Amino acid sequence: MSDPELEVQDVPEEWKVVSSTEHFKGRVITTVTDAVLMQEEVVNRDYVLHPGSVAVVALDDQNRVLMIRQYRHPVRRLLWELPAGLRDVEGEPLHIGAARELAEEAGYRAETWHTLIDAFISPGMTDERTRIFLARDLSPIPEQERNFVQQHEEADMPVVWIPLSDAVRRAMAGMIHNSQAVAGILAAYAASADAFASLRPADAPEA
Repeated sequence: MSDPELEVQDVPEEWKVVSSTEHFKGRVITTVTDAVLMQEEVVNRDYVLHPGSVAVVALDDQNRVLMIRQYRHPVRRLLWELPAGLRDVEGEPLHIGAARELAEEAGYRAETWHTLIDAFISPGMTDERTRIFLARDLSPIPEQERNFVQQHEEADMPVVWIPLSDAVRRAMAGMIHNSQAVAGILAAYAASADAFASLRPADAPEA
């Protein structure tokens, strides 16, 4: 039965951790098992520690969204995605990191930035949180100003512009699978209803 007293808003909560065991520590992720006290019973929970990420819905004056294609080995697919990256510069404002990813992966800069959506990527198995930004008033970065060397998965990463409405259709049809891309595309489409007037500023705090 629905409880009218409950507000539908995520809130911080931390149950007691009886013990914690680290199993693996890599360049980006760490895997751990926590023994957590849940309703008078201690239960083991395995999960991945992650530094977090940012992503960018870059929208041009024709209402097209910029997308890139990247090989993702864990799922053995070429995925259409948004420019995105790790929160790997300590103390860096998130929108600055997002601007760097847009420049490095797509070769564009933007004059207007807003916070589009905040999300946990897969909260049942990782603490990774992402912030997806809306970037507008775009311009290409001149070739002589680009100093980022793309390598590995990023070495052959095509860039396309697709109408936002078409991107929504493709996401709903199961043609786009990346979670940041799906969430960002749908959020941008919803936010366009009031011409993005209700969006938070780029430096809005994370709850």
